[in-house]
Amino acid sequence: MSHFLAESSVTVNDLERIFSILLILQSRPTVTAQQLAERLEVSRRTIARDLQRMSLLGIPIYGERGRNGGIRLLEGYFLPPLTFTQEEAVALTLALHLLRSLRVAPFQDEVESVAQKVLAAVPEPLRGTLTRLDRILGVESPPVDIFHAELSVSSPAEPAYDERATVTEFLRALLAQRRLRLRYRSPYRASAHEDETTPLGIFWDRGHWYLAGTRAGSVDGERLWRADRVLGITPLHTIPPDERVELDIATLMGHAWLRPAMAMWRTNAPVRLRLTADQAARLRQDWYYRLAAFEPQPDGTVEMTLGEQDPDLVTALARWLGPGAELLAPNEWRALLRAQLI
Repeated sequence: MSHFLAESSVTVNDLERIFSILLILQSRPTVTAQQLAERLEVSRRTIARDLQRMSLLGIPIYGERGRNGGIRLLEGYFLPPLTFTQEEAVALTLALHLLRSLRVAPFQDEVESVAQKVLAAVPEPLRGTLTRLDRILGVESPPVDIFHAELSVSSPAEPAYDERATVTEFLRALLAQRRLRLRYRSPYRASAHEDETTPLGIFWDRGHWYLAGTRAGSVDGERLWRADRVLGITPLHTIPPDERVELDIATLMGHAWLRPAMAMWRTNAPVRLRLTADQAARLRQDWYYRLAAFEPQPDGTVEMTLGEQDPDLVTALARWLGPGAELLAPNEWRALLRAQLI
């Protein structure tokens, strides 16, 4: 074995591939050399050399001829890279399943290899339990938000960057303490622009990844970039230790990240509605409208102020709320709502 490891021709890639073969053999009763070659994207000759090296390492593999033949591990052979309790293995498998269920899952290849390693690292009875999770666990996608339709930023001249690559590169930059250059297209701006950012955190909300960081040359504190609006991402230099900034991502949760923008919109484009107490309580449960300003009135009603530039969205909200809701301002939108109710 020591002679094998000392061979100058054995590379890190060779060792990783041999370990991958071992994981495949532990998770399947039999596999052919051709299947291994296709799975690992190498030649059959390379697989044959790897299998010979595995034999030299003392791994008990053997071949069977015939239609259902192939390469097998000796029954009962087990080489766990880690040991798990049943609850630990189930918890990790659940986490991987939830990650797979995301519309955009970073490190896609690594997620699959980790799942394979977990199956290989547990005894056979537990392996069957974990395999069943794919059939007994389901994750719903976020429902469509009828009041806040997504604005498109796609452009035939400049298509969006691959979201998985964006999120993966951002996570890598976070771990490596590295700055990034983002080419970004917002639906609220006429053209794309570039930002140099110091990554601080990342979170998933209502079907999208949000990248949190500071923008070079800005004193506005943290800002967010939505991953599906990134057109390009370029790693830059490592951040010097004395310039590194920490962010507790929990401070942005509960949609707290939206609160400063909502306050600004209330100032720039104020909309006021009078609501019943029940209507106000209902809107306070909404992910978006709960961040509006609610002011109880002496007569028991509640006045809600929010920022909005789209009259159709506001009149649709007033119609949805029904009797008891009154649009107070802007005044010209009152006439529009009146015409819709006739």
